[in-house]
Amino acid sequence: MRYVALLRGINVGGKAKVDMKELRTTFERRGFEDVVTYINSGNVVFSTGRAGRDVLGARIEGAIAEDVGFPVAVTLRTGKELATLLDAVPSSWVNGSSMKCDVYFLWPEIDRPSIVDRLPHDPAIEDVRYVKGAVIRRVDRADAARSPMTRIVGTDLYRRLTARNINTVRTLHRLATS
Repeated sequence: MRYVALLRGINVGGKAKVDMKELRTTFERRGFEDVVTYINSGNVVFSTGRAGRDVLGARIEGAIAEDVGFPVAVTLRTGKELATLLDAVPSSWVNGSSMKCDVYFLWPEIDRPSIVDRLPHDPAIEDVRYVKGAVIRRVDRADAARSPMTRIVGTDLYRRLTARNINTVRTLHRLATS
């Protein structure tokens, strides 16, 4: 099975630094195959014959903590799950000069449609949609600074998700299904 490991909170603002080459080595030493890292925000695509996502996630978190010296939360997605998510995103939604589009991957304890009600957002300026395992948000760049979504930073809710821009998610899907 091919997975994408999404690491939360590494290499942001000079904190929790993790070298991507070392991260790839962490996965390879634990027997994972076809390991590819993508950009510095903590994305690892890999293959394994092992089953059990919860056990696999805990094993990866333990390996990373052992090798880098601090805990890093990890959530896993398959290529098929990313395909389902991307099917819900209009192709015109991009992360570019005039539009910002992000995917907030949810930890299981907050993964439910009602999560949208808990996220501060302004429907007049942004679209926020739930898809199993994630929330997708699109806002025009000109309105991004006015969005109340920035209020979640530092909250307990924020600690149970990890964000990627839609361009990154599309690339991770390609890597996970190629």
